[in-house]
Amino acid sequence: MNRKRIINRVKILLIVYAVIGTVLYFVQDRLLLHPVAVHTDSSYSFRQPHRELFLPFDSSTRLHIVQFTVPDSLRKGVVLYFHGNKTNISRYVPYATAFTRNSYDVWMIDYPGFGKSTGIFSEEILYEAALQFYKLARASYPPQQIIIYGKSLGTGIAAQLAAVRDCRNLILETPYYGLSALIGSYLWMYPVNRMIHLKLPTYQYLPEITAPVTILHGTADEVIPYRNAAKLKALLKQQDRFLTIEGGKHNTLFNYPVVQQALDSLLK
Repeated sequence: MNRKRIINRVKILLIVYAVIGTVLYFVQDRLLLHPVAVHTDSSYSFRQPHRELFLPFDSSTRLHIVQFTVPDSLRKGVVLYFHGNKTNISRYVPYATAFTRNSYDVWMIDYPGFGKSTGIFSEEILYEAALQFYKLARASYPPQQIIIYGKSLGTGIAAQLAAVRDCRNLILETPYYGLSALIGSYLWMYPVNRMIHLKLPTYQYLPEITAPVTILHGTADEVIPYRNAAKLKALLKQQDRFLTIEGGKHNTLFNYPVVQQALDSLLK
């Protein structure tokens, strides 16, 4: 193969590399986020007792919250639940029973563009929305009755909130070390940290959290590899716990008795 042909092939490879990188940059939110909007005038028909409310944020943003409730005489506190990257609150309703059967209210919030929430989705807005969500809970509960819970995408948001506000516990289900590290493990050939809009660096927030932290992760997670979450172990305090579920996948952890037992123990 002569030198000219090699140069031409390298040029083609560089063009392909640049084109793919450009496409990924502009469609990254569509690849990462899969919201399903719901008309704001509609009503959810969940079987569990619940209330719906909107939390005003700015002129274009209203955040929708569903509060799954338990009787006042039994209530121990509240779980602030930050869900994953798909659909809306309706996808995560089955998880609420793990907390309500332990006499905790569960408040779930939809991110902008998800469900009935409106506005522009950004990392800055996610953090500020989480803070307003927390302040709403603080109007009724002291920090020792507030548990912050994050699942998948929501783990970075939950960790950031727990780093700046007090709570009884932080629970992270299928977390990532940071979105840059997670996505970079797949797109190692690109400068991912400069390309992605959402960073959500969980590893930066964990050292700032004073509340006990519990992490739940399965060894067969097909979305967020176990090895990525396992890097968080080095950042945990002595009182924290990293629970490894052998064979657990991204959305099957609640099927394992060890997870139910761990949650019951935390909530008792």
